[in-house]
Amino acid sequence: MLKVNNIEVRYSKVILVLKGISLEVPDGSIIAMLGGNGAGKSTTLKAISGLLKSEEGEVTDGSIEFNGEIIHKLNPENIARKGIIQVMEGGHVLEHLTVEENLKAGAAVLKSGSTIKHDLEMVYNYFPKLGDLRKSTSGYVSGGERQMIGIGRALMAHPKLIMLDEPSLGLAPILVNTIFEIIKKINENEKTSVLLVEQNARAALSVAQYGYVIENGRVVLDGPANQLRENEDIKEFYLGLSTIGQRKSYRDIKHYRRRKRWL
Repeated sequence: MLKVNNIEVRYSKVILVLKGISLEVPDGSIIAMLGGNGAGKSTTLKAISGLLKSEEGEVTDGSIEFNGEIIHKLNPENIARKGIIQVMEGGHVLEHLTVEENLKAGAAVLKSGSTIKHDLEMVYNYFPKLGDLRKSTSGYVSGGERQMIGIGRALMAHPKLIMLDEPSLGLAPILVNTIFEIIKKINENEKTSVLLVEQNARAALSVAQYGYVIENGRVVLDGPANQLRENEDIKEFYLGLSTIGQRKSYRDIKHYRRRKRWL
């Protein structure tokens, strides 16, 4: 469905952030993109959704295809109408609107509003808490509820691909598990593909079929999620501490292990 082909991204025509990223999201799949702060994960999502232009960024090399069509030169509205919806980090609600008004805003990309009532009930089925809060002002809801609004608003657009930017950020562990269970249900029930950006590798790889590890604007490792879960380097960097009690960069770990093998 989605193919990112060796893209480079620059900000202000000078700052090189992505240095040849390639990845694929097959139809109906959940794909995880892992990496620390500043790795280039959010920039990759913005390149796909067309939001780079608002930050003086652009794809300067490579291409992005969606269902066989080149899309990286399109504006965000046209990309959204083709079925790609990004949920920004933290949910990003319209704080002065009610929860239900926020959800209805997600249907703005649809040509017909005839399914809004049905779609709202679908969202409330996935997120019963939002049904209870439908008349509440969004600016007063919790972080977890904002994340639910963001995902629910994306569903209102009937997406073919949802891109989620750090859906676990700032959430309590029990709520993280709930959010990821719902993401899996949406993928299975609605046949919606998911590109999932996360630092929480354990949660992301528990629902994904395949994963990519990004550092410094490059893919440094990719593979089936079950293999990444058992990868010793992934365990050390994302799921635990190094032998001296401090986290290393993923690239440092790989360099260290290669050097040991050479010796």
